[in-house]
Amino acid sequence: MPRARKAERNEETGPRLSLRLDLSNGLRIGPGKVRLLEEIGRAGSISGAGRALGMSYRRAWELVEALNRGLGEPVAETVAGGAGGGGAKLTARGEEVVQTYRAIEAEANTAAAARLAALARRGAG
Repeated sequence: MPRARKAERNEETGPRLSLRLDLSNGLRIGPGKVRLLEEIGRAGSISGAGRALGMSYRRAWELVEALNRGLGEPVAETVAGGAGGGGAKLTARGEEVVQTYRAIEAEANTAAAARLAALARRGAG
């Protein structure tokens, strides 16, 4: 399901860059982790975000934990289950990661737009 959404987005907007940020401490932040954070914000849970992206809860949790370790602070806060059920929400740091990544992505795509369009016109896109 996530791949179909990605393909639809690319058809609507034309060719675009896919970026991965490699931080000096070895942490890598790319489209998958950012989509997971966005989905946690929408779904209100790590398990719901994982389901929406076609990944297991364990894999989603591992990605969140990798971000937490690499950034030295939590990107999501979890609430234990109970009568009302559990959940998760992004912390200010998690929201900052999403906003920063999306800003870098937008700036890079703007800078590369003419070259990407030229490649697409030549049948390479």
